This record gives sequence, structure tokens and C-alpha cells, in this order.
Amino acid sequence: MILVDTNVLLDVVKADPIWMPWSLLQLRSAKTGQLATNMVVYAELAAYPTTSDQLNPFLDTLNIQVLDLTRPAARLAGQAFREYRQRGGIKTGVLPDFFIGAHAQAEKYKLLTRDAGRYKTYFPKIKLICP
Repeated sequence: MILVDTNVLLDVVKADPIWMPWSLLQLRSAKTGQLATNMVVYAELAAYPTTSDQLNPFLDTLNIQVLDLTRPAARLAGQAFREYRQRGGIKTGVLPDFFIGAHAQAEKYKLLTRDAGRYKTYFPKIKLICP
């Protein structure tokens, strides 16, 4: 299974002239039934006015299923956030990237993203698909 990060999907939604070709190639290269995202990414996409009404058809067109977070993933997200704060991070709430990374790591999914930095730092066991 490949978990898809928000930034990859926004490349397509916004028709990003730099990143859309790469993101579409990655999405099209996946085997049918192998792409998923989670409710955190779903919520981030719903925040964009251009996707809120068309979100379900958009995900369906790309054959991306939306998964719930598991308890092990939520626990791992909290632990990663605690580490982030101990390292001097200033955000006071668990960041979306922690839920996304924890979900991928806990379920042993690959993660398709363009923003590998935080994932490499806090979720080193994830196999990343990134530029």
C-alpha cells in the first residue's frame, strides 16, 4: 500500500506547473488498489475551496481509498510530536505530518510525498517515494 501525502494531491488539484507532472506520474505508476490516504489528508484537502465539493469524485477518479487512523498510528504520532517538542519545536498541537507519517510507519505503508524532511527525521522506518 502507498499512502499519499497532501502535497502530492494538491499538485494535481492546483495544476502546479512544476510538480504536477511528477505527482501524476507517481499516482499513475501505482498498481490499482494500492493508493490510499487518511482522514488527516482528507481534512487538509477539504480546506481548499476548489476541492471541497469535488473531493470524493477526485479521490475516486485517482482510485485512492481513504483510511481511518489506527490506535498504534495515533500513539506513534503523539510520541513523534513529543520528540519534536523536546527538540525545541514550537507548535503546540500534533502536526498533520505526524499523523500521516505515523500512519505510514505503523501500517508499514510506503509514503508518496514531496516533503521528506520531517518524515525522515521522525519516522525513519518509512520507505519514502519522493523526488
